[in-house]
Amino acid sequence: MRLHGSVLSQTLQMDTGLTIVTPNVLWEHYQVAYVLHGLFGNHQSWLDYSMLADYAADGNTIYIMPEVGRSFYCDMTYGFDYFTYITEELPEICGSLFHISAKREDTIVMGASMGGYGALKCALSKPERYGKCAAFSSCCLDLRGGLKELCENGAEEYAVRFGERLVQDFRAIFGEEYQWKPELDVLELAKRVPEGKRPELYLTCGTEDGFYPEHLWFCGQLREAGVPFAFEEWQAQHNFACFDRALRQAIRRFGL
Repeated sequence: MRLHGSVLSQTLQMDTGLTIVTPNVLWEHYQVAYVLHGLFGNHQSWLDYSMLADYAADGNTIYIMPEVGRSFYCDMTYGFDYFTYITEELPEICGSLFHISAKREDTIVMGASMGGYGALKCALSKPERYGKCAAFSSCCLDLRGGLKELCENGAEEYAVRFGERLVQDFRAIFGEEYQWKPELDVLELAKRVPEGKRPELYLTCGTEDGFYPEHLWFCGQLREAGVPFAFEEWQAQHNFACFDRALRQAIRRFGL
């Protein structure tokens, strides 16, 4: 079953897009996977550009795909509280619609690019809610370094390299001074999760992806901090051909 539509969010105070995919055979209880879109995407992107519907058909998992604009899954300084919506309100909404397991080990969050950062941020901020996390070709793994570069080099130079729209996004999220905060930094969050409460982390990135060097750095930092994770790489670029392969492998790895 595929459901497309919108839901009125009390957190956002507006209608927001939502896509849900279920197995073909409906049981009483399901695992749940929140699948997060990237910077240029929306709640239908995974259904439009991947084989998710086929992967879900014979599984035991309901896939929830919300929409968050270009918010990087944050409670924005100037904007909407998308992080609160995703981690607090959305599970309540979906739990009222379906017989979704409330167990941590049955709750998964995954995403690609901006959605990969969002998945890590959700899982590492609220490890009591998410037992598994898959992040594909994630951005902002070195958030502190990225914001420092933006501040030191200036918004104009950053806009030439990455686009004025992204500079405006960061200003809306982090404020006029592009302030780094530990609760938005996935490496800081990973270090703070107590041993025994850490979600299972599965990371992937293509070797031709512009974010690949940052993944190697991030994995090194996780090892240094003693944070367990799995990382897979293969020759691929930053696109849905790579994301779909990563999605398929995450589904197999997590038994979804």
